[in-house]
Amino acid sequence: MVVGGTRGIGRAVVQRFLSDGFKVSVIGRRPPMTPFGTTMVRCWSVDLRDTAAVAGSVSAILKVGGPLSRLACLQRFRGDGDDWDGEMATTLTATRQIIDATSGKFACGGDRAIVVVSSIADRFVANEQPLSYHVAKAGLTQLARYYAVALGAQGIRVNAISSGTVVKDEARKFYRVQRALRELYEEMIPLGRMGTAAEIASVVSFLCSRDASFMTGQSLVVDGGVSLQWHEALVRRTSPLKNLAVTRTTKRTK
Repeated sequence: MVVGGTRGIGRAVVQRFLSDGFKVSVIGRRPPMTPFGTTMVRCWSVDLRDTAAVAGSVSAILKVGGPLSRLACLQRFRGDGDDWDGEMATTLTATRQIIDATSGKFACGGDRAIVVVSSIADRFVANEQPLSYHVAKAGLTQLARYYAVALGAQGIRVNAISSGTVVKDEARKFYRVQRALRELYEEMIPLGRMGTAAEIASVVSFLCSRDASFMTGQSLVVDGGVSLQWHEALVRRTSPLKNLAVTRTTKRTK
């Protein structure tokens, strides 16, 4: 089951699960703009702020699809109204509700795992995002730790991913056109390029696989290394005055 799987990173996770050989049930606020084109995927349109609708959809999915082996939660609030109430309901309450509703419905054997995709805004401040986004993402990471302990006896592993900015399929054209912005990201990121939604999906797949069979309660940062850098040094390196800054530093050192 993939929550928030109709577009962006969520859609990439669905496609990765398909390539891993799984049938996938997808929950999203809206139907996918482009159909997945396979009977191995079934989509359910649900407003995650509506707890009754969420409960009904989860029950229907389990009835149709049977026991789960993997659950990935990637949703965030993108609706109208108060962003605080919306984000808490969509990101935290819905995730808790879905995990509680499905934790006793996992398959009896094999790899059983839950992955929540958070953001590096769970530990850093991203000025372009509201307070609600930061608090919800931080709560999501702690939620993963809590459930890792609570569900461990059932053999269900729970991990989180803190993702940096990545190129999603819907945004490829934007970054091709915005060359200056793309080049700034490439200069900032130690690996010298932007990551992709498919690469986040690969980490989700890994955390759900037997290769991660003894990993639980962890939060993996997947950002190409950008968060490893001292902020002042990062700004100095990407500033138009970077050569002047280096010269002055060199003179002070001498």
